[in-house]
Amino acid sequence: MAYSYLFSPSTIRGMEMQSKVIMGSMHVGLEGEENGLEKLTAFYVRRAKEHVGLIVTGGAAVSPEGSGGTHFMSIYKDDDIAHWRNLTDKVHEAGGKIALQLFHAGRYAYKAANGLEPVAPSPLQSPINPDQPRELTDSEVEELIRSFSSAARRAKEAGFDAVEIMGSEGYLINQFVSPVTNKRTDRWGGNFENRIRFSLEIAKAVRRETGNEYPIIFRMSGLDLIENSTTEDETFLWAEKLAEADVDLLNIGIGWHESRVPTISMKVPRNNFVYIAEGIKAHVPIPVVASNRINNPDDAEAILKSGKADYISMARPFLADPEILTKAKENRLQEINTCIACNQACLDHVFEGKSASCLVNPEAGRELTLTLSPAAKAKNILVIGGGPAGLEAAKTAALRGHKVTLADNKTEIGGQLNYSRIVPGKSEFNETIRYYKAVLEKNQVAIHLGETIVEDHPLVKEADEIVVAAGIIPRTPEITGINHSHVISYQDVFEERANIKGAVVIIGGGGIACDLASFLYEKGHKDISMLQRSSRFAKGIGKTTRWATILELKKKGVQMLGGVTYKEVLPEGVLVSIEGEDKMIKGETVITASGQLPNPALYEAISQTGKPVHVIGGARHALGLDAKKAIYEGTMTGRAL
Repeated sequence: MAYSYLFSPSTIRGMEMQSKVIMGSMHVGLEGEENGLEKLTAFYVRRAKEHVGLIVTGGAAVSPEGSGGTHFMSIYKDDDIAHWRNLTDKVHEAGGKIALQLFHAGRYAYKAANGLEPVAPSPLQSPINPDQPRELTDSEVEELIRSFSSAARRAKEAGFDAVEIMGSEGYLINQFVSPVTNKRTDRWGGNFENRIRFSLEIAKAVRRETGNEYPIIFRMSGLDLIENSTTEDETFLWAEKLAEADVDLLNIGIGWHESRVPTISMKVPRNNFVYIAEGIKAHVPIPVVASNRINNPDDAEAILKSGKADYISMARPFLADPEILTKAKENRLQEINTCIACNQACLDHVFEGKSASCLVNPEAGRELTLTLSPAAKAKNILVIGGGPAGLEAAKTAALRGHKVTLADNKTEIGGQLNYSRIVPGKSEFNETIRYYKAVLEKNQVAIHLGETIVEDHPLVKEADEIVVAAGIIPRTPEITGINHSHVISYQDVFEERANIKGAVVIIGGGGIACDLASFLYEKGHKDISMLQRSSRFAKGIGKTTRWATILELKKKGVQMLGGVTYKEVLPEGVLVSIEGEDKMIKGETVITASGQLPNPALYEAISQTGKPVHVIGGARHALGLDAKKAIYEGTMTGRAL
């Protein structure tokens, strides 16, 4: 495909863009680390080289109390001008363009993070924040407008090519617009005209401060996904008024952080919210940007060609593969490491106070440390195990110049990713397997499938160095009667070896058990119970997706019983004790999904041969379905060979 729309040059108020793709704003947390500015600069420079039209930074606080924390960018001091100048210079040297996002968290700011009391249009506490905000006075609202415009001036002086005003995702500006969070009765609240006044005055002030030649983007909420919030007609009117306020581009955001509707996880279908941008585009004379769950160049091209949007925003796809656009331009689509929207190493890390990375690309955020140097001496490397750890180790070793062989006793690569990819809402894992197939083939990795490798296998004898990345086994809990014929393991189910009858009882409540329940429901099994000793289900699933997983299972009628003591597995089900009272959980089929155990036997056997051998993944410890740890281990091992 030529991608004539995707790579069509354009100009926004004099700023030339080499493609119609904007790298959307992401807070990555690197600026809070040691050598943070250097790390953040390397992160953006790596992506600036790859045909991105415009990079938008993470949110830069326009005032101290509006910061997301000490590890966020800021632009409220004149000293910040010189601080960011090196970053913009380096991005420009790499051939890129970069905009600074002007940000105020409002009631989403944490007092524990920045030491200051949060402020908001009204003193209403967010359900995701322990702090109640203080209501802004009229004069403070005016001062914040000046803070935004002064921040824009600093951004321009620091060399940023544009600014984006953050008015979406439930942050301060969005809080003023919504009647849910704005209960004021003065000129900044009440009717819709008053509620949007703050955003319009900011846009006008930024224009006055930066002049007529400087691009201004406004990230507006196209759909709050909050009950009784801004209506569709009000959203259209807001967009029209922003255009009249001399904004150049409307970047359409979806949902608030407190929304109880998933907006960016892999369970959300691709391109799910493009229609929101399309609706707004019909009401304004300025370009509109579509965002959320657009992770594929073909989809982006189709959206642009259809006229539903003028630009495409991709954020996390640039974490997964900085070269996504370059590979599209060079017709190397199979080599794109697609963002699977898992959230595990990006958003989950950020909410844990860590810097962001990427499950499928551990190099993201580690551009200065995870460099790839050629091997000092090319070796014959044997990787045993085609799961995520083994695949990444084989890929990395091959990229460094080693001759690599990958062996697995299964008939296809992927390991337990093959379980994940068949779970409803998790088909994006197919993309990860496709990527590894393509990159291993390109780098001439010899793949031997359906072979059981033992210590005296010819491949072992031929290898200079060996990586054992196979060996995980399901854990069988110690419960009386667990060996009954109607008790099977989760592997039996995912590999379709089991005959499942009647009501199903799942022993376990973690990520594997949740996936299993969803998979079984999709297969037509509607009477499902999950049991576990802990009272907390979906443990191990990240904060940004755990709530949605539990909500989905509840909607499907899956019974989740925590705090149980297992008494006995009987032919009619599982006898448990809950708060001292015995209860029979009926089930004709009982499935164990209560974790995994490492099986280091092959590693130990090969070690006895005297061959240099490394052990990673399930052969080393019970990683389970934690592909993030597995892929990270794989890339580190591939670099150490």
